[in-house]
Amino acid sequence: MTIQTPPSAPAPAAASSNPPSLWARILDSDILASFLRSKVTMVAAVIVLLMFIGAAFSPWIAPTNPFDPATVFLSDANIPPAWQAGGDPKFIFGTDDQGRDLYSAILYGLRVSLIVGGLGVALAATIGITLGLLAGYLGGRVDSLIMRIADVQLTFPAILIALLIDGVVRGIFKGANREDTALYVLVISIGLSFWVQYARTIRGSTLVERNKDYVQAARLVGLPAPLIMLRHVLPNVIGPVLVILTINLALAVITEATLSFLGVGLPPTQPSLGTLISIGNRYLFSGDWWIVAFPGLTLAILVLAVNLLGDWLRDALNPRLR
Repeated sequence: MTIQTPPSAPAPAAASSNPPSLWARILDSDILASFLRSKVTMVAAVIVLLMFIGAAFSPWIAPTNPFDPATVFLSDANIPPAWQAGGDPKFIFGTDDQGRDLYSAILYGLRVSLIVGGLGVALAATIGITLGLLAGYLGGRVDSLIMRIADVQLTFPAILIALLIDGVVRGIFKGANREDTALYVLVISIGLSFWVQYARTIRGSTLVERNKDYVQAARLVGLPAPLIMLRHVLPNVIGPVLVILTINLALAVITEATLSFLGVGLPPTQPSLGTLISIGNRYLFSGDWWIVAFPGLTLAILVLAVNLLGDWLRDALNPRLR
C-alpha cells in the first residue's frame, strides 16, 4: 500500500518590506498634496526661495559691491533705471545719490534684513518656548508670573517695545561704536518684542499635554522635569510654533525696516531694506522715485510672500481643514 504524504505546508510569507524612506513619506504626505494644489502658495514659495538665494549669494550675484568706495563713483549718481531716458544698461534699477548700483544695494540690503529678522525670530522663539514650557508644565506661581509679564507687554505695540529696548541698550553701551552694536541691538529688540506669542501658544498646548498618560508614565519612571519637557512634551506642542515662526519672520523684517527708517536701526554703512527706503525717501519728491520705489517694492513682495506661506502652513497643519 502506497502511503501518500500530505502536501507540504506553504512557505511562510516573506518578511514585510522595509518601511518607506523619508523622501517617500514626504511625497505621499497630505502637506505636499495641499502645497501642490495651491498655485498661489507655490508662487509665494518660489518668490521667497529666489529672495533667499539672492540674499545668500549677493556677493556673487550683485554686479558690484555698493558699499565698497573703490567701486562707487559720484559721477554715476541719480541715474534712472535702464529703460528710462538717460538710463545706463549697467544699472538696471538706476543708482542713488552716491552713485551706488541700486540693484546691488537691494541684494545686500535684503541679506542684512533677512539675517536680522531670522536671528530676531530665533531669539524670540527660544525665549517664548522656554518660558511657555515652564509656565504650562510647572503652573502655580511660575505660570502666574510669566503670564502677567506677558500680559503687560501685550499692552504695548511691538514697535514701541523695540524702540524702548533699543534706547536702553544704547544707553548701557553708550561708549561702543554704533556701527558695531547696531545689528545686535536690533536682534535683541526684535527678540524681546515677539516672545509673548510663542510663550502663550506653548503654554496652552503644554497645559493639555502635561496630564496625558505618556507624561504621567515618564514621571513614574523618575525622569527629571527638564527632560520630560524637552523630550516628551516639546515635540508634541511644537506644531503651532512653525506657523508663528513663518508669520513673525515677515513682522521682524518690517520691524527692522521701520527702526532703520526711523534712524534707530542700522546705519547707512550697513545696508538693509529699511536703510535704503530711509535714504530714498529724501529724494521721493525730487523726481528720483526709483531710489525709494524698488527697495520698498522688494520689502512689500517679501512680506506678502512670507505671509501667504504662513497662511498656507496654518491651514495645512490644521487637521480640521484636511
